[in-house]
Amino acid sequence: MSDKTVKKWINAGTTSVSNVLLMHYKAVGLTDQDLVVLIQLMSLVDQGQSFPDSRLLADRLNVSREEAYKAIHKLMTKKLVTIETSTDEEGITHDEFSFELLYDRLIRLLDQQDQQEEEETYILDSKELYRLFEQEFGRGLSAMEIQTLDMWLNDDQYAPELIELALREAVLSQVYSLKYIDRILLTWDKKNIRTKAQVEKETKRHRQQADKQQKDETDTEDKPVPMYNWLKEQQRD
Repeated sequence: MSDKTVKKWINAGTTSVSNVLLMHYKAVGLTDQDLVVLIQLMSLVDQGQSFPDSRLLADRLNVSREEAYKAIHKLMTKKLVTIETSTDEEGITHDEFSFELLYDRLIRLLDQQDQQEEEETYILDSKELYRLFEQEFGRGLSAMEIQTLDMWLNDDQYAPELIELALREAVLSQVYSLKYIDRILLTWDKKNIRTKAQVEKETKRHRQQADKQQKDETDTEDKPVPMYNWLKEQQRD
């Protein structure tokens, strides 16, 4: 490759195309042909042609000028490309192509996908939660118990992870009761406990208090440290 060719290559510049566009162009209504037209138009804008003549696009696409104009109009009809007009200090107006609508459409698409993924994960967590309760209780849940779980998830907006931790506390205390678990959740809610780390910190504090109480009482020297009774906590409140 000659030096002249290398310089020509470098002077031509580079057009950066987002991978988000390449992965989701069909989802925003673009065909393969539309994508090629869009990328060529972006390339011309990147090279300083803010409002390139349709002839320049036609040469790149190897089509007639009329076909190039129709291709641009198609992108504008799909509300992915717009023409913005501005006025400089001398009062002269300038037109330029804008791809803001395209970027907005892609951002909304990503937001919708994230929301859908969160909803699907929530559904999976909920199903796993029901299975976990049945496993720990050693039986199927009654209609009333299922309704209670639904209320925790949908009305009280407790995270599935938080409910699972409350179940673990009940199991450790050998109290297989949704009423007991509800008291745990209410206690945590009053103390603004929302995460696993906060639960572990609170539980550790209770365990330390119980351990200290055992050491202070000489008549409980050989007894194990009792699990924390969350019902007592609720009664004090």
